Formats: sequence, C-alpha cells, structure tokens
Amino acid sequence: MDLYSRQIVGWATQATMTRDLVLQALLAAVWKRKPSPGVLVHSDQECQFTSDDWQSFLKAHRMVPSMSRRENCHDNAVAEIFFGALNKERIKRRIYPTPQAAASDVFDYIEMFYNPVRRHGSAGDLSPVEFERRYARHGS
Repeated sequence: MDLYSRQIVGWATQATMTRDLVLQALLAAVWKRKPSPGVLVHSDQECQFTSDDWQSFLKAHRMVPSMSRRENCHDNAVAEIFFGALNKERIKRRIYPTPQAAASDVFDYIEMFYNPVRRHGSAGDLSPVEFERRYARHGS
C-alpha cells in the first residue's frame, strides 16, 4: 500500500503467508511503481519480513526496510484497516469454489473498486487513483 494515496500497489494471494508470497507482492509493487532508490518499505516483524530473501530483495532494489515495534499494533494500522475492509466488503460475503476464484475476486476488489472507486478520508474523500491523478496534475 502506498501510504500517501492508500493505493494498493502490490499484492499476491496464496493459501498461507510464506516468504515467497510477500516477495511476490513486493515484486508486483516494484514492477508497478518503479520506485526511486531510498523508498521506505514498512512491514511487521513476521519471519517472512526478517528473512534473508526479503532483506536481499530490498537491498538489490535500494529500498529501505522499516519494521513495526514489537507488540505495537498502531504501526500497521493502515494495512490492517485495508484487510478489515477487504474481509468485510468482499471475502466474508462470498463462498469461493476454488482458490483461483478467490484470487480473481480479490483482484476485482482491488483493481476495480478499492483503488479506483473507494473513497478515503485521508485522501480528501477521493479514491486512491483520483487522489494521485489530482496530485500529478496540480501538485497538491
């Protein structure tokens, strides 16, 4: 998630949260955004984010790691709010016949609703896509 606009810029789905899963999501974000060196990547302290693979990826892409403090839920509040919305607005309302159907539905939620349509108070009551569009046009 880009904390400035609240746009989901990289994501991946899998039955369990593995080191490979978080790397897939980060790779998707890097591919989509092509960040400048020094961009901050924040995570919690789960083993996926403390792995050598994660740290090597960040270093190779000249990204700066940032981690939550132990037992401080506020550090990841923005991400937790997104996951809460995803569960409430989509996942808990459906029964998926296959993992592929679930992944497709998550894609639709993020790319067809959350990023281009869902409004955020922190973004001036605009969707993440519209917020970024206006900033690119007007610089504010």
